[in-house]
Amino acid sequence: MYKAPINEIKFLIKDFFKINELFKDRETSFCDEETLDGILEEVKKLTENLISPINRDGDIKPAILKDGNVILPDSFFKAYNSIAEGGWIGISGDTKYGGLGLPLIITTCVNELLSSACLSLALNPLMTQGQIDAIETHANEDIKKIFLPKLNSGEWSGTMNLTEPQAGSDVGALRTIAKKEKDGTYNITGQKIYISWGDHSLSSNICHLVLARLPDSPKGTKGISLFLVPKYIPDSTGNLIGKNNINTISLEHKMGLHGSPTAVLEYQNSKAWLIGQENRGMVAMFTMMNNARLGVAVQGLSQSELATQKSIEFAKNRKQGRNLNNAKDISTPIINHADVRRNLLIMKSLTFISRALCFDTALAIDLSKKTNDPFLERKASFLTPIAKSFCTEMGSKIADLAIQIHGGMGYIEETGISQIYRDARVTSIYEGTNGIQAMDFVGRKLGSNGDIAYAILQEIEENEQFIKNTKPSVAKSIENARISLNNAIDWMISQNDLNDRYSGADPFLRAFALMLGGNYMLKTLLITEQEDKNELAHFYIKNLLPFCSIESSISTLGSNNLYESANSIF
Repeated sequence: MYKAPINEIKFLIKDFFKINELFKDRETSFCDEETLDGILEEVKKLTENLISPINRDGDIKPAILKDGNVILPDSFFKAYNSIAEGGWIGISGDTKYGGLGLPLIITTCVNELLSSACLSLALNPLMTQGQIDAIETHANEDIKKIFLPKLNSGEWSGTMNLTEPQAGSDVGALRTIAKKEKDGTYNITGQKIYISWGDHSLSSNICHLVLARLPDSPKGTKGISLFLVPKYIPDSTGNLIGKNNINTISLEHKMGLHGSPTAVLEYQNSKAWLIGQENRGMVAMFTMMNNARLGVAVQGLSQSELATQKSIEFAKNRKQGRNLNNAKDISTPIINHADVRRNLLIMKSLTFISRALCFDTALAIDLSKKTNDPFLERKASFLTPIAKSFCTEMGSKIADLAIQIHGGMGYIEETGISQIYRDARVTSIYEGTNGIQAMDFVGRKLGSNGDIAYAILQEIEENEQFIKNTKPSVAKSIENARISLNNAIDWMISQNDLNDRYSGADPFLRAFALMLGGNYMLKTLLITEQEDKNELAHFYIKNLLPFCSIESSISTLGSNNLYESANSIF
C-alpha cells in the first residue's frame, strides 16, 4: 500500500528550498510549521486511506461509453468529491474566485501525493488547474466570474482540446472552425481527439478549452484562437440552462490510465466564449500547457515514488538465494543481492532528483510571478521542458526497473506493478512529446547565447567551492560533469543549422537534468548530516552523474551523424 513520503517532501521544501523564508512576506501565511504540516497531513490521510485503494479499481474497471454516458468505477465518485471538498483542486486559484491562493510549490506537493495514489483520477484535477490558470491570465472579468468559482470548487472540471486526426504536434494544421455571433459569443464546429477526461459525470459540467480557427484568419499557428466551450451552457450567474452541442463519439482503448476516459469529441455549432484575443490562441493555450507540463512532470515523479516504494518492500520480504555479503545468511531477502541493491539505489536517487527538479521548477514559476523578475521568468521557462521530459522518462525507467526487481511477479497483473509502467508511459507523450520538449529546449529556451544555461552552471561552480576542501572527490566529479556540459552548451549556441541542435537535443536535455541532479545532491551534502541523504548523494554522484559527460558528448555529434552517415541503414 502507498505511503505518502511526507518526510522527503518536508526536507526539500523546508530545509532545502526554505520556502518559509521565500514567502514570509505573503499576506496569507501558509509557510509556518503548523499550517504546512497540516496541509501535508490532510493530503496524506486522503491519499493513503481513500484514493490509493481505488488505484487498482480504475485499472481493472476501465471507463466505458454506454448509451451516450461515460461509466466510471463507483469508487471514483467519493474520491473525487473528497479532493474537491478539501479545496485541493483550486489550491493555487485566486482567492477572489474561490481558490486558496497558495503558491504552485504547494500545489506540486499535493499533486504528487494525489498522482501516486491514483494517477488516472488525479489527471482530472490537473487538467482543471491548468484551465484555471489560463482563464485567470487571459479571460475577461465576466467569464472569470462565471467559470472560476465553479472550477476552483471542483463543481465543474476542465479539459484542453488541441489535437485533431490530422493535427498532432503540428497544431497549425487544425481545421476546427469558429464563427462569431451577434451577441459576441462564437459557434465551434470540428472534431478533437485524445481529450483527457473529455466526458464523465464526476462534476456537473465540463469546460473545454478548444483551439479553433476563424474563417478569415491567417494560416498556421498565427491564425488560431482559443475558446471556452462548456458541456452545459451557463447563464450570467453560473446556473446551467441547457446542453451544448457536443457529442462524445468514442473513448480510446489505451495501454494504461484505464480509469481516465480519453474522448473523441465532436462540436457542432457549439456555443463558445473567446479566451484572450482572436488569432492569439496559442499564447493563451500555452499558459495552460506550461502549467500542465509541470503537472505531467509531477506525474512521472509520482510513479517513480510508487514504483520505488513497492520495490523496496518486495525486496525486503522476498527471500531468494544466499547472501554473498554474509556467509551465514543462507536464505536472504533479495535486497542483499548486489544487482537488486544497485537498481534500488538508482531508483531512489532518480526519484529524489526528480522531486527536487519539480519543486525547483514550481518555485521558479512562483518567484517569477512574485517578483516579475525577467531572469526568473526565463529560468522558469528554461526548467519546465527539462522537468517534463526528464521526470517522465525516469518514471518509465523506474517502473521498468520495478518490474525487473519483482521478477516474474512483476509481469503478473495481480501485483499491480505492470500498471505503474502502463500508466507512466503516456507521460512522455502527452502535453508535448519529450522529443518536442528537447527541441524546444535547445531552440527557444537555450536561445542564441545560452545565458540562462551558463548562469545555472555558474551557480553550480560556486557550490563546488563550498565542498572543495572537505570532499575534494565530490567536487571533482561535479566539476568534470559541469565542464563537459559547458562544452556542449558552447557547441549548441555556435551552430548555424538548427537541425544540428535538434540532432543532439534529447541527450543534451538529459545531460542538463543529470547536472541539475548533481547540484541537488551537492547542496544536500552541504545542508544536512542525515546519513541516508548523504549516502544517496554519494551514490548518485559516483554512479549516475558520470552519464552527464557521456550525454553531453553525444549531443554534439551533429545532424550528419543521423542523416548522411546513416543513409545506407534505411
